[in-house]
Amino acid sequence: MIETPMDVFRDFPVRKTKKQKQAFREAVQSYAEQLGYPCTVESGSLGSRNLVIGNPEQADYLVTAHYDTCARLPIPNFLTPCNFWPFLLWQVVLVLLILGVCILMGLGVGFLTGSGAIGSWCGYLMIWVILALMMIGPANPSNANDNTSGVVTLLEIAKSMPGNQRKKVCFVLFDLEEAGLIGSASYRKAHKSQTDRQMVLNLDCVGDGDYLTLFPTKELKKDRKRLTSLYKACGYFGKKSILVHEQGFSFYPSDQANFPWGVGICALNKRGKTLYLSRIHTKKDTILERTNVNLLRTALITYICRDAAQ
Repeated sequence: MIETPMDVFRDFPVRKTKKQKQAFREAVQSYAEQLGYPCTVESGSLGSRNLVIGNPEQADYLVTAHYDTCARLPIPNFLTPCNFWPFLLWQVVLVLLILGVCILMGLGVGFLTGSGAIGSWCGYLMIWVILALMMIGPANPSNANDNTSGVVTLLEIAKSMPGNQRKKVCFVLFDLEEAGLIGSASYRKAHKSQTDRQMVLNLDCVGDGDYLTLFPTKELKKDRKRLTSLYKACGYFGKKSILVHEQGFSFYPSDQANFPWGVGICALNKRGKTLYLSRIHTKKDTILERTNVNLLRTALITYICRDAAQ
């Protein structure tokens, strides 16, 4: 039973197994229906289940977040979505670490068995085992930022959306984002005509950081009218800010990538000139700042209502 959006943090901290996901969806569906929204669960590829809150046929905006829980890793999924060289360096480091582990495993097996061929095959197999564990391995019970924060913020927006504006917005909780954006790809396929025109505001890892950053897709950057409208959500709020990142390198891997008018929204920290996202996929992912939730709730509702009125 969910009485407030933050109850998700307490009552449904892990959403990995079918049973956990079903219990979460049922609780959220009950909560949303009490708010007056129609709800449906849509089936997609590889067993994904997306929870749709509202009417996707008439909505001009989608507010989305993925609800599945990521796998726990020994090192964080460190991202620098606005800085190319740190981003590239970290990817190289990850590849070298994975290859190093696999090579050592292969050498060890080859030594013990006396067969280089067996060692090579074991090393090759280990690469696939590690990649599978990164996507669908044991759940990370610490997932306050990734992506309990997105779920909570989405529900806060749904709760606070003015009644006369609700028909303009549909809220979608995607499944299997961690396995490769599968839930959102299924939704896009099922609702192509609607999503060809809808703005998609995707909340992913919004709970930890002072720089709440909006990442428009390449298609959206080319549409100056749509892109300019996003600035209605921006502003400075003490030490925190909401900003659109449209210039220079930009790469934020999340569900908005499956939609032409998608906007990835995340919270970033800053060191020097580098904006970064850290701690996720590890036991250190324990921060969910209510201030971030409140700022995004107010900013996105204001943006949707003002933009819809024009």
